[in-house]
Amino acid sequence: MLLTMTENDLSRIKVIQDVCDKQITGVEAARRLNLSCRQVSRLVKRFTQFGAGGLLSQQRGVPSNHRYDDNHRLRILNLIHEYYSDFGPTLAREKLIERHNIKIGLETLRQWMIADGFWVPHFKRKPRVYQPRHRRDCYGELIQIDGSHHDWFEGRSNKCCLLVFIDDATGKLMNLRFSETESAFDYMVATREYVEHHGKPTAFYSDRHAVFHVSKRDAKTNRMTQFGRVLHDLNIELICANSSQAKGRVERANKTLQDRLVKEMRLQHIDNIEQANAWLPDFITDFNRHFAKAAQYPKNMHRPLRESTRRCITTSNTAYHW
Repeated sequence: MLLTMTENDLSRIKVIQDVCDKQITGVEAARRLNLSCRQVSRLVKRFTQFGAGGLLSQQRGVPSNHRYDDNHRLRILNLIHEYYSDFGPTLAREKLIERHNIKIGLETLRQWMIADGFWVPHFKRKPRVYQPRHRRDCYGELIQIDGSHHDWFEGRSNKCCLLVFIDDATGKLMNLRFSETESAFDYMVATREYVEHHGKPTAFYSDRHAVFHVSKRDAKTNRMTQFGRVLHDLNIELICANSSQAKGRVERANKTLQDRLVKEMRLQHIDNIEQANAWLPDFITDFNRHFAKAAQYPKNMHRPLRESTRRCITTSNTAYHW
């Protein structure tokens, strides 16, 4: 077997040759090679018996005992091709474990998918620039909200909007709800689900969508929308960002969901809004188990929805009791 020597191998051979030629002592060789004197003695003996090749590791060029069988590799790549060709390595590995009971190292799967063209490494993609911003300190201190319009059901149903509520301190998904539109009515339904399940956060952080912000300068109102008045009555501050980059946490979550959630619903055979909304709590739990982080401080800033704050909120012809 032909083995290639590295610069370190050549340097080691030179030092051991000098020991054999009595140019330097074994102690000096041990210092130069950062080895023990006993190991230097072994190398001298092997060099004397087998020449320069004796200094190379006997395992070099030998396949690892832990190497995956070629048939096993082919089986996994066939599954990737058939079911998960547009999945990233992390999600594909999760599905292989959950659905096929196949355990494999993430980096091994990543390298296989790169070699077979299923995945492009991030360093080969166009670099993206993010505006750095520190997370809020406490859970429930700031909740970023947004509506994500997308073909969520991949043509199995009409395009719709996903309302996303994500905690800024932890990156935890707080609530998801599919709706046909992104209206005040839909946000009120989603917000009601939120406060009944988690309590009232300190603030919501949104874009300047008409649901949240009055853009007309000559508006006769106090520049507060119907949804804004509801939050005011609930003592929840509404902060409107000046750009989508400012609310990067929820924007990045939207991109992740447009990739991950779409594929999960495909695997679960979910084809419409009603099925999706019934299943979303399970997805949220699994998503947070993988991606949520601990807040800097353990205090929970959510406040209970007291009976005195429950009121009748009317939107269109429908009344909601809080």
